[in-house]
Amino acid sequence: MEVLIPVPVVLPLLAAGLKLAIGGRLRGLQSLISVVTLTTVLVVSSVLLVAADTGGPLVTYAGGWGAPIGIALVADRLSTLMLVVSSAVTLCVMVYSISQAYADQERTAPLSIFHPAYLIMVAGVSDAFLAGDLFNLFVAFEMLLSGSYVLLTFGGTESRIRAGATYVVIGLASSMLFLVGIAVAYGATGTVSTAQLAERFSVLPEHVKLLVELLLLLVFVVKAAIFPMSAWLPDSYPTAPAPATALFAGLLTKVGIYSIIRLEALLFPGGPVSGLLMWAALLTMLVGVFGAVAQTDIKRMLSFTLVSHIGYMVFGVALSSVLGMAGAVFYVVHHITVQTSLFLVTGLIERRTGTTSLDRLGGLMRLAPLIAVLFFVPAMNLAGIPPMSGFLGKLTLIQAGVADGSPMAITLVVGSLVTSLLTLYAVATTWNKAFWRTPPPGMIKKVGTVLEGEETPVIRATGTEGITGRAIVTSSTIPLPLLGSAMALVALALSFTVLAGPLSALAERTAGELMAREPYISAVLGGER
Repeated sequence: MEVLIPVPVVLPLLAAGLKLAIGGRLRGLQSLISVVTLTTVLVVSSVLLVAADTGGPLVTYAGGWGAPIGIALVADRLSTLMLVVSSAVTLCVMVYSISQAYADQERTAPLSIFHPAYLIMVAGVSDAFLAGDLFNLFVAFEMLLSGSYVLLTFGGTESRIRAGATYVVIGLASSMLFLVGIAVAYGATGTVSTAQLAERFSVLPEHVKLLVELLLLLVFVVKAAIFPMSAWLPDSYPTAPAPATALFAGLLTKVGIYSIIRLEALLFPGGPVSGLLMWAALLTMLVGVFGAVAQTDIKRMLSFTLVSHIGYMVFGVALSSVLGMAGAVFYVVHHITVQTSLFLVTGLIERRTGTTSLDRLGGLMRLAPLIAVLFFVPAMNLAGIPPMSGFLGKLTLIQAGVADGSPMAITLVVGSLVTSLLTLYAVATTWNKAFWRTPPPGMIKKVGTVLEGEETPVIRATGTEGITGRAIVTSSTIPLPLLGSAMALVALALSFTVLAGPLSALAERTAGELMAREPYISAVLGGER
């Protein structure tokens, strides 16, 4: 079974290289390669999840070098669960992006550049989940960031270059800080293996441990967009193409959250920064949701709710309990699917109307009732309406906070309730303006232009950019793969409600394994301890 562990990393890289070699030719074959690759990664990830859940953590070493020298890839419950969810999401978004490229008559650039960059980013995400040492985690972040730089700036429009410049600067600064943190950790312990670090940190002076923890935590706070390091996100993500925005919002920030979970549970359990994390969680929730309430664009509103709900995950980690960690794991899985589906549906709104500005939208419930339903369901899930998975995740976190009983934990419980109510207000207001009210006079009208390969009148909307930066094609008919991929993600998020019992039990087992630490350390080091 261990031989399967590198597949989610290696296979997308091989597929990306093959697609670059093919270039802009054989468009159908390139699409097939992408879909088959991500489907295979999903299947392998599911097999690894079952194996890790039933038999404990699985470990393989790159190049055959064993512990403690070799580069370990570790598949435990947390990493394989994240792999399964991320694989399902990336597959749906890939289908969406292929369909968008076809619909917009973009015949070469998206498949020759966009999708290889996409697969490289997927490989980086998988490597981050499986990394068993800090330096490999750094390499994984650089891999996913290199792909995301391309996706964010693809098309070369002014707004994307401006947002991309900010994103690149933030990414480079956090990477430099990450290298400093790794150097300090190595200097203090003589290793970068997370399993060895977990053992050696226990005998270090407290001030040295605190320094390393703060350095590494600051890196992941930036990457996860936790307050006060979250200002870059709402200005960067909305400018990217719809599929890239969906993937960034749903998945990339969760890699930072995953790293914080691994850092706090394995290396610094019950450390002195728990109180600091609680304050960060509270401020992230409130600042994010207040920003969401003030927005008049759907993408920016969703970007601020993304920041806000990261606070819930940090809340669970900061409690340093099995129940709190289980709530954080459940909420991460829930939020990846819900946030991605909302951004994909927003892409459908763009394609139908040519805009995401609430000042220019209205009446979509009558014009596009299916899109209205597809937005409404995950929006209510995000707000935590019972019995959806958003409610169940928040309930677990609230129970963990009440069980903790400290004044700060109770304050966080109150803050999470306020955030949930304001989220409901923000998404309900958005739905009312975009779908329910009378369409404003400036809403886009068809002009009867027929593009090559189209049977119905369409227009190219001004100010709405497709994958390559050109105006997207708007039409009253949404291509079936675009609609189907969004529907699949909405259904996946709803399935977490139906499967809440098994998923909650898996989250609890994952949290128990994380907090115990011994299964992970023993699996990696084995007889080298």
